[in-house]
Amino acid sequence: MHYQGDYSWGYYMSTRSIGSDPMERVVKLASEKAVVIFSLSSCCMCHAMKRLFCGMGVNPTVYELDQDPRGKDLETALMRLLGNSQPVPVVFIGGKLIGAMDRVMASHINGTLVPLLKEAGALWL
Repeated sequence: MHYQGDYSWGYYMSTRSIGSDPMERVVKLASEKAVVIFSLSSCCMCHAMKRLFCGMGVNPTVYELDQDPRGKDLETALMRLLGNSQPVPVVFIGGKLIGAMDRVMASHINGTLVPLLKEAGALWL
Protein backbone atom coordinates (compact mmCIF):
# COMPACT_ATOMS: atom_id res chain seq x y z
CA MET A 1 0.00 0.00 0.00
CA HIS A 2 1.12 3.50 -0.70
CA TYR A 3 0.12 5.84 2.09
CA GLN A 4 -0.21 9.50 1.27
CA GLY A 5 0.39 11.53 4.38
CA ASP A 6 2.98 12.65 6.83
CA TYR A 7 4.45 9.31 7.93
CA SER A 8 8.05 8.58 8.73
CA TRP A 9 7.62 5.05 7.34
CA GLY A 10 5.37 5.76 4.37
CA TYR A 11 5.38 7.45 1.02
CA TYR A 12 4.57 11.14 1.00
CA MET A 13 3.41 13.10 -2.01
CA SER A 14 2.81 16.80 -1.67
CA THR A 15 -0.58 17.97 -2.87
CA ARG A 16 0.18 21.68 -2.65
CA SER A 17 0.09 22.08 -6.43
CA ILE A 18 -3.49 20.80 -6.50
CA GLY A 19 -6.18 23.46 -6.44
CA SER A 20 -7.72 24.68 -3.22
CA ASP A 21 -11.22 23.42 -4.07
CA PRO A 22 -11.72 20.19 -2.06
CA MET A 23 -13.82 18.51 -4.77
CA GLU A 24 -11.13 19.32 -7.34
CA ARG A 25 -8.52 17.78 -5.01
CA VAL A 26 -10.59 14.59 -4.59
CA VAL A 27 -11.00 14.20 -8.35
CA LYS A 28 -7.32 14.90 -9.01
CA LEU A 29 -6.05 12.53 -6.31
CA ALA A 30 -8.50 9.81 -7.34
CA SER A 31 -7.39 9.93 -10.96
CA GLU A 32 -3.64 9.65 -10.33
CA LYS A 33 -3.48 5.94 -9.42
CA ALA A 34 -5.32 2.75 -10.41
CA VAL A 35 -6.92 2.23 -6.97
CA VAL A 36 -7.35 5.03 -4.46
CA ILE A 37 -8.88 4.68 -1.01
CA PHE A 38 -9.81 7.70 1.09
CA SER A 39 -9.59 6.54 4.68
CA LEU A 40 -9.25 7.44 8.35
CA SER A 41 -6.45 5.73 10.23
CA SER A 42 -8.72 4.87 13.18
CA CYS A 43 -11.64 3.50 11.11
CA CYS A 44 -12.13 -0.28 11.31
CA MET A 45 -14.15 -0.37 8.06
CA CYS A 46 -11.32 1.47 6.31
CA HIS A 47 -8.88 -1.11 7.62
CA ALA A 48 -11.11 -3.91 6.32
CA MET A 49 -11.26 -2.22 2.90
CA LYS A 50 -7.47 -1.90 2.71
CA ARG A 51 -7.06 -5.55 3.74
CA LEU A 52 -9.55 -6.67 1.06
CA PHE A 53 -7.55 -5.05 -1.72
CA CYS A 54 -4.19 -6.17 -0.37
CA GLY A 55 -5.53 -9.70 -0.02
CA MET A 56 -6.47 -9.64 -3.70
CA GLY A 57 -2.94 -8.61 -4.66
CA VAL A 58 -3.86 -4.98 -5.35
CA ASN A 59 -1.60 -2.19 -4.13
CA PRO A 60 -3.97 0.71 -3.41
CA THR A 61 -2.92 4.27 -2.78
CA VAL A 62 -4.39 5.29 0.57
CA TYR A 63 -5.09 8.85 1.65
CA GLU A 64 -5.52 8.98 5.43
CA LEU A 65 -7.68 12.06 5.81
CA ASP A 66 -6.97 12.45 9.52
CA GLN A 67 -3.28 12.86 8.64
CA ASP A 68 -3.92 15.59 6.04
CA PRO A 69 -4.18 19.21 7.24
CA ARG A 70 -7.03 19.71 4.75
CA GLY A 71 -8.57 16.29 5.41
CA LYS A 72 -11.81 17.66 6.89
CA ASP A 73 -12.46 19.58 3.66
CA LEU A 74 -11.87 16.39 1.67
CA GLU A 75 -14.27 14.50 3.96
CA THR A 76 -16.95 17.11 3.29
CA ALA A 77 -16.38 16.83 -0.46
CA LEU A 78 -16.62 13.02 -0.26
CA MET A 79 -19.89 13.29 1.69
CA ARG A 80 -21.30 15.52 -1.06
CA LEU A 81 -20.14 13.05 -3.69
CA LEU A 82 -21.69 10.06 -1.92
CA GLY A 83 -24.76 11.86 -0.65
CA ASN A 84 -24.50 10.47 2.87
CA SER A 85 -22.98 11.23 6.23
CA GLN A 86 -20.32 8.48 6.25
CA PRO A 87 -17.45 9.79 4.10
CA VAL A 88 -14.99 6.90 4.46
CA PRO A 89 -13.89 4.49 3.26
CA VAL A 90 -14.37 5.64 -0.31
CA VAL A 91 -12.83 3.78 -3.25
CA PHE A 92 -11.99 4.99 -6.73
CA ILE A 93 -10.84 2.51 -9.38
CA GLY A 94 -9.39 3.85 -12.61
CA GLY A 95 -10.43 7.34 -11.56
CA LYS A 96 -14.09 6.30 -11.28
CA LEU A 97 -16.01 6.49 -8.04
CA ILE A 98 -16.95 2.98 -6.92
CA GLY A 99 -18.33 4.04 -3.57
CA ALA A 100 -18.22 3.14 0.08
CA MET A 101 -17.83 -0.26 1.73
CA ASP A 102 -21.29 -1.52 0.75
CA ARG A 103 -20.81 -0.85 -2.97
CA VAL A 104 -17.30 -2.33 -3.03
CA MET A 105 -18.39 -5.48 -1.19
CA ALA A 106 -21.43 -5.87 -3.46
CA SER A 107 -19.13 -5.60 -6.50
CA HIS A 108 -16.76 -8.15 -4.97
CA ILE A 109 -19.58 -10.61 -4.23
CA ASN A 110 -21.28 -10.30 -7.62
CA GLY A 111 -17.98 -10.68 -9.49
CA THR A 112 -17.67 -7.23 -11.04
CA LEU A 113 -14.81 -5.97 -8.87
CA VAL A 114 -12.03 -8.07 -10.43
CA PRO A 115 -12.82 -6.96 -14.01
CA LEU A 116 -12.78 -3.31 -12.86
CA LEU A 117 -9.38 -3.84 -11.25
CA LYS A 118 -8.03 -5.54 -14.37
CA GLU A 119 -9.34 -2.76 -16.61
CA ALA A 120 -7.65 -0.14 -14.40
CA GLY A 121 -4.34 -2.04 -14.50
CA ALA A 122 -4.38 -2.79 -10.77
CA LEU A 123 -4.67 -6.56 -11.18
CA TRP A 124 -3.13 -8.74 -13.84
CA LEU A 125 -4.36 -12.27 -13.09
